[in-house]
Amino acid sequence: MRLSAMGDVAMTVPVLRAFVKQYPEVKLTVISRPFFKPFFDGIPNLEFFAFDEKERHKGFLGLIRLYRDVKKLKIDAFADLHNVLRSKVVNLLFALSGKKRATVDKGREGKKELTREENKIFKQLPTMFERHVKVFEELGFPLDLSKPTFPEKAVLSSDILQIIGNKNQKLIGIAPFAQYDSKVYPLDLMKEVITKLAENSSYKILLFGGGKKEIEILDSLSEPFENVINMAGKIKFQQELQLISNLDVMLSMDSGNAHIAAMLGVKVITLWGATHPYAGFLPFNQSLENALTSDRNQYPKLPTSVYGNKIVEGYEDAMRTILPQQVIDKVVEQLS
Repeated sequence: MRLSAMGDVAMTVPVLRAFVKQYPEVKLTVISRPFFKPFFDGIPNLEFFAFDEKERHKGFLGLIRLYRDVKKLKIDAFADLHNVLRSKVVNLLFALSGKKRATVDKGREGKKELTREENKIFKQLPTMFERHVKVFEELGFPLDLSKPTFPEKAVLSSDILQIIGNKNQKLIGIAPFAQYDSKVYPLDLMKEVITKLAENSSYKILLFGGGKKEIEILDSLSEPFENVINMAGKIKFQQELQLISNLDVMLSMDSGNAHIAAMLGVKVITLWGATHPYAGFLPFNQSLENALTSDRNQYPKLPTSVYGNKIVEGYEDAMRTILPQQVIDKVVEQLS
């Protein structure tokens, strides 16, 4: 299986967990970047194969090398859960060798209808999880996702406890960033949310992000409060996953952090700007009620894109229609 961006990879995890539970006699090999290996740690009958995009598996010849490397593992079937040029090449090579294979249908036509300005068809599209299930179905492995299993909460290392303390507080994760600005809740409103939640001393708020600029912003958000801690840049990725697994709730944009929390069985509240959960990216096992969307009466062209990468004039403030109090109420409701 060939996977890419963080959210895309995280979304495959619940499906693969269901697979190994329902087909314990089948061995899975996941092909992905080495960075994502911790996502799959502890899943039985699953082997991780590191895709070396910089050297060994770089370019077209590298993909042929990748195919040969994977073929040595005696693969019987190939599931392409990514459907991009690289995975298509490997898929084709498996086809030529007579192996069973199936590719995820990303539903591009439906997404186009959902996001176009004129004659928009505003309806729920199949989720990515349903699309992944279809791939395995085609290979002869029907899956049931209705009784999901999640890993146990990780035991927090002394490094983490030193930063967050081990007081008996409710842990709220907040990941205020996303790849595109059109998916990021305005900073002044997020500040309001954090300020209000921080008034409750039985809450501990942990901020997640990465990169120099984001760390500076998170520092400024956490500084005034004793029970708000910026985790960005302080712990390794694997430790971050351990910490997220211990959260009582995660507040996130439509971004990778939402999918990571969901794959670990954490309750997730998502905020949606230019995008919409109807495109199929609502985090796994989460209710639509916990997805707060911008007001479509005021901004009828929403959603304007699937990934938030399209700028529509006059829609810069769409997320301001999600009121801080709405967000606070939703967080409190999930904690009670």
